[in-house]
Parts: sequence; structure tokens; C-alpha cells
Amino acid sequence: MSSPKVIFGFHAVGVRIKTAPKSVLEVMFDASRRDARMKQFIARAQEAGVRLVEADGLRLSKLSGSHGHQGVVARVEPVAQVRSLDELLEGLEEAGTVPLLLVLDGVTDPHNLGACLRVADGAGAHAVIAPKDHAAGINATVAKVASGAAETVPYFMVTNLARTLNELKERNVWCVGTSDDAPGTIYQSDFKRPLALVLGAEGEGMRQLTRKTCDELVSIPMAGAVESLNVSVASGVCLYEAMRQRGA
Repeated sequence: MSSPKVIFGFHAVGVRIKTAPKSVLEVMFDASRRDARMKQFIARAQEAGVRLVEADGLRLSKLSGSHGHQGVVARVEPVAQVRSLDELLEGLEEAGTVPLLLVLDGVTDPHNLGACLRVADGAGAHAVIAPKDHAAGINATVAKVASGAAETVPYFMVTNLARTLNELKERNVWCVGTSDDAPGTIYQSDFKRPLALVLGAEGEGMRQLTRKTCDELVSIPMAGAVESLNVSVASGVCLYEAMRQRGA
């Protein structure tokens, strides 16, 4: 078993207590907080049988590595997730489920990754994929921003992103990249089919090889003065368009 890790914030810890209470070793909370939100959180944790430990804000900041812990820090055992992209896709195929994947090329900011995981969870995406190099990994900050989605959405970091996209295409997954100069928009593309939406980091966008590997390029219409959206916002726009087309 892997060593315990730390997660923090009401959402991240609350989702873990709700989905896998036995994996929660202990929850440390700021005893000086007596507001309604903390009282409700403690009541839910007690109901789930989670061990609660009083702590001060300084200790919580040291444990979490952040001042944004909201007075709640947990030590948890890793939860078993799908081990590989192949295993995930085979499971979806067996269940007759049409895949919806989010691919991030060059997203290195933990806050952006956390927000992308959160929107992926909300839109029902089955996984987020990123290259091992030049990409953020899952840490406590990502888990906090993701508001629990880091626990529910598989995140696969692959050695060669272009090769992975080609493997997806071999499985009949349509790879759609976003680009400001694409001839068509997301509203003109078929997102009902098995789909991998590929987005690059804000500013630089996708790398050229990633761009060339996509089956199709589409744009997000921009009606105002700004030229582009933050990658997590763009991910939300694209994923929720897929959700809309699929009748969810």
C-alpha cells in the first residue's frame, strides 16, 4: 500500500469522507472555528465514523503546505482507481458507454489542473490525460481546487501524448483539438461519438505534434475583446457542449 497523503479543504475532504470513509485515517480541524459550516462538517465526519483531531491553524498550514486549508486537513490512504487508460476504455466498451476524455497538453499550473478536474467531473468525463513532461501532477493544491474531483476522475500521465492519441484513434475515439484558427467551431462538430477533447495551455496552445495528431480542429467562438479563455474555462465550454449534444 502506498504511504498516506494529505488532502485539505471542506470539499476535498468531504468528498473523500462521502465516497471512501474507510480510507480516511484522521481529520484534523481548527477547533477555534465554531461556525455553521464547520459544525455541519464535523457532524458528517462523526456520522461516518471518521477519527477527528483538534489542531490549530499553524499546524494545519504546515501539514497542508497552504493557508487555504479552511480549517480542515485529512490524512488518507490512496483509493484504488482504474490502473490504466486501456483498462478504463475496455470497461467503458463492456458497459456500452461512449467515452468522453479530456486531454491537456502543457498545463503546468496546479490551480488550472484542479479546475479542469472539477469541470471534468461535473460534465461526466471519464478521464483526464496529460503528458508526464511539462504537466502538473496531483498534489494537495490540485486536490483542494478540484473540490473532490481529484478523487473521482482518473488522471493518466502518459510518456508520449501523440502516441496515446494515435492509440485512442485505433480504438475509434475521435480526437478533437481546440485552436483559435480552426475553420469550424465546437458547435459544428459531432461530440456524440467516442471523443477525446484536446486542449493546450493558455497562450502557447497545443504543441505542433499534438495538433497534427488530432482528427479535427475546432474553435470556441469569441464575441468580445479577449482572444482566448483560461484552459479550465475552455475545458468546461467544450465538455458541456459534449454533454448537451449527448442529451445529458
